[in-house]
Amino acid sequence: MTPQSAPRKKVLVYKSQLLPYSETFIREQTRCLESWRGILVGDQVMEKGLSLDGLDVRVLGKKNRVVRKLVNTVNELLDRPSRSALSQLRKEDAQLLHIHFATEAVRIWPLIRALQLPTLVTLHGFDINVYREYWEAGGGGRQLKRYPERLLELANYEKIHFLAVSEAIKKSAIEYGIPEHKISVSYIGIDTDQFVPGPIPMAERKQVLFVGRMVEKKGCEYLLNAFADIQDACPESELLIVGNGPLEASLKAIADARGVRARFLGALPSEQIRTLLGSARVLCMPSITAENGDAEGLGIVLLEAQSSGVPVITSARGGALEGIQHGKTGFAHEEKDVEAIKGYLKEILLNDELAIAFGIAAREHCVNNMNIKSCMRVLEGYYDTYSRAFGRSSTAEASLVTSASR
Repeated sequence: MTPQSAPRKKVLVYKSQLLPYSETFIREQTRCLESWRGILVGDQVMEKGLSLDGLDVRVLGKKNRVVRKLVNTVNELLDRPSRSALSQLRKEDAQLLHIHFATEAVRIWPLIRALQLPTLVTLHGFDINVYREYWEAGGGGRQLKRYPERLLELANYEKIHFLAVSEAIKKSAIEYGIPEHKISVSYIGIDTDQFVPGPIPMAERKQVLFVGRMVEKKGCEYLLNAFADIQDACPESELLIVGNGPLEASLKAIADARGVRARFLGALPSEQIRTLLGSARVLCMPSITAENGDAEGLGIVLLEAQSSGVPVITSARGGALEGIQHGKTGFAHEEKDVEAIKGYLKEILLNDELAIAFGIAAREHCVNNMNIKSCMRVLEGYYDTYSRAFGRSSTAEASLVTSASR
């Protein structure tokens, strides 16, 4: 068989729930693989989730929800993998397992051990930023009370390596206790051919856009309060809020109490978000560190906005330091700094020349640094490296890993 006709190596991409709207990046990564064939694996396909058309999908375990829950509980108590899941995955004859979120990896730790496949675990944010005390007190549920302990146990397994979505997340992982040589940075990237500048000239755009779940770490309340204070100075502007979540009622109450000129649009698919970006003047992502330690990893929507030629304002940890160019593609500010948000909103909303320049620079930044094609080449390079490296001695592995991480 010639190299040209050789079958692609196979990677199992695991996420228990396939797939909520907020995890478009998992679908796109799997879809954009070139030298590897991605098989999307999970326990359940969500009824109101992302379309998985065109992807190879495998659903593990029992179809009956009650039976599946009972079997999973028994297996958890006995610290053993699901026999049916193990059998199903072995038949795939894959060369690599890629798990999104360390919480997922800890949950299927017995299955990882039994499969004996080289395994990459992508750290996204809450899985490494949330305080140990939160997990140990049961904040993440009974199954994850031992999460900190199990994560470090998993980190010592020679066939596992971690991929952080930003340098900020890598730093958090090291502080958590994961050895530095076990972590590489792999930016998610976005499809810059899909997220392109819209037809409406920047000078005609008046909308401020927020996209994110309505949870504490997204910091939407700070944007509402900032916009309330500047909307009289920007009478044609409007705030559009995309997303849902547990804080939706309280955020709407803030908007009503302050008379904010805002529309709450609920959760929307990626296609509709692209349309909104095509008419947005600026995207604002005022993320904060939540009470339990949860914080933004990078913020894919920051990249989507910039790729669409939209300036951004953010306090996201990774986003402010790595995802944007302050003063060129947008503005970075400290968490909860309403005065800074107000000032930056007014600069972009009231200065057409600045907004146009930021939009052009934002597009260039994403095309040159954050497009999914270049990011996927890096990811597939890690696939190649660690599928070869694991199985060797720990010393050889550490040497390869350190070299590949540079």
